Amino acid sequence: MKQTKRNLLKLMSTSVLLSGLKFGSALAQNQMLRRAIPSSGESLPIIGLGTSRVFDVDPENRQELKIRKEIIEVLLNNGGSLVDTSPMYGQSEDLIGAILNDYPRRNELFLATKVWTKGKTEGEQQISESFKKMNTTKMELIQIHNLVDWKTQIKTLRQMKESGEISYIGITHYKSSAFKEMEDIIKKEPIDFAQFNYSIGERDAEERLLPICQDYGVATIINRPFMRGKLFRSFKNQTLPNWCKDYDISSWGQFFLKYIIANPAVTNIIPATSKSKNMLDNSFAGIGRVADLKIQKRMLEML
Repeated sequence: MKQTKRNLLKLMSTSVLLSGLKFGSALAQNQMLRRAIPSSGESLPIIGLGTSRVFDVDPENRQELKIRKEIIEVLLNNGGSLVDTSPMYGQSEDLIGAILNDYPRRNELFLATKVWTKGKTEGEQQISESFKKMNTTKMELIQIHNLVDWKTQIKTLRQMKESGEISYIGITHYKSSAFKEMEDIIKKEPIDFAQFNYSIGERDAEERLLPICQDYGVATIINRPFMRGKLFRSFKNQTLPNWCKDYDISSWGQFFLKYIIANPAVTNIIPATSKSKNMLDNSFAGIGRVADLKIQKRMLEML
C-alpha cells in the first residue's frame, strides 16, 4: 500500500531511517524547495548547513570525521547543497577539506566561507589559506564576516569574482545592531548575498533588512534560526498543534524553519548541527507545503 509522506514520517524512527537509506534520503516524490539568487538566476536549495562550533573538531579523528561526512551526505541526499563556514570556526575549514579529499560529490556542494581580518594583504592571505584548508580551487561564495574591514575586503572579493575564483560576494553579521550598516552597504555596493540572524524569536529582519534585500536583488542566508537552541528549550513542554500536519510539519525544528521559509525574501537557511538525524529533520522543513504569511501569523500565536 502506498504510504503518504506524513504516514512514512510517523513510521520511520530516525535510527531506522538512517540505517535503511543511504545516510537518509528524502522521499523520492518530493523535492526540496529552491529559490533564485537574484544576481545570477541560479537556484539554491532552501536548507543548508551551518558549521559554527559543531564542525570545530580534529580532522584526524576518524569517528568525528565520519559523523560530519554523514551530515553532508544527508544534506545532499535530501536536495540541499550550501555548506557555510569561516576561519573563525576553529578547525571547521580543515574538517571540510578532509571530507572533500577525493570526495566524488564536490560538484553538488555550494561552498561558502568568509574573510575575517583587517588589511588587504592579511585578507588575501586568509582567503588563500581557506582555499587550501578546504581542499578546493573554486569557492562558490566568500563573505565578509561580521563586516570586518569590509571596504578593504570587498575590493579583493570583486577581483576574485572577476577572475572566476569565486562566484558570489557576501556580507554577514549575527546581531540586529548591525542591520543598519548592512542596509547601507546593500544600497551602495553590488553584492550578491547578505547573511544575518532571523527566527520566530528574533524578527527584527522582517522590518527593513529582508525587504531591502528583496528590493535590491540580494540573496539572503539566515543564521541562528533556532537561536542557538533557545527556541527548543522554550517550546520543550509544548505539543505541536494539529494543524501543523497540513503543512508537513512533524517537529519543532521544522516548525521554526517553516516560519522562516514563509518569508519570500529568504533564499537559504543554515541551521548548524553535529547529528545526522537533525540534518535529516531540518531537510524535511524544505520539502512539502510552504507556509504562507497567514500561517506565519498563526505560528506567532504559539509564542
